[in-house]
Amino acid sequence: MDKSTPVTADDRKEEYAEPWRPQQMIEENPVEISDEAVEALLPKLDEIQSTMWSMYHQYHKHHWLVEGPQFRDLHLFFEEHYTELHKYIDRIAERITALGGIPTCAPTNQSALSHVTHEPEGTYRLRDMLKHDLRAEATLSKLVRESIDVALEHGDHGTKRQLEKVLTKAEDRAHHIDHFLGEDSLELGFADAEVEASAEAETEVEKAHA
Repeated sequence: MDKSTPVTADDRKEEYAEPWRPQQMIEENPVEISDEAVEALLPKLDEIQSTMWSMYHQYHKHHWLVEGPQFRDLHLFFEEHYTELHKYIDRIAERITALGGIPTCAPTNQSALSHVTHEPEGTYRLRDMLKHDLRAEATLSKLVRESIDVALEHGDHGTKRQLEKVLTKAEDRAHHIDHFLGEDSLELGFADAEVEASAEAETEVEKAHA
């Protein structure tokens, strides 16, 4: 196929043929979670892992593009976050399979399910990057809390436990980002220094003209 021609869903079916088990086919799970629980939880879990993939890619982008005097600290900070997200994406996807489902895997389909929209291409100022990541963590936390309630409602304590780990980590990352955005950090400190230097310069000029 000519690479300049957009690839459609029908083209992909023709190229790969039909899967032996389509995503819509849910297997019986080996841990006796009810069909009602599975039906309620699989879509939630799939949205969570898809949301986390969007965040993973955004953190990776920020790891690549961060600049400035705190480059190394934040370069490693973003790496720690996307590494942690990847670990818990895997756990949620594994839980989906344990319940008899198939996690959404294609990046375009994950993006459609994600509750977080990846920031546009291009480099943003550092504080904007952090604000985007903080907003994403808040969105993920809200989604996970709602899903924990669903798991509890259906007595699925295994899924509840996995989700509580995801929630704790998301809230912890948000807490750390909030500290980076606090007073006396990043450009706020530089702005104060510039104001102080400007005031000192004006004082010297006034003294010279006195």
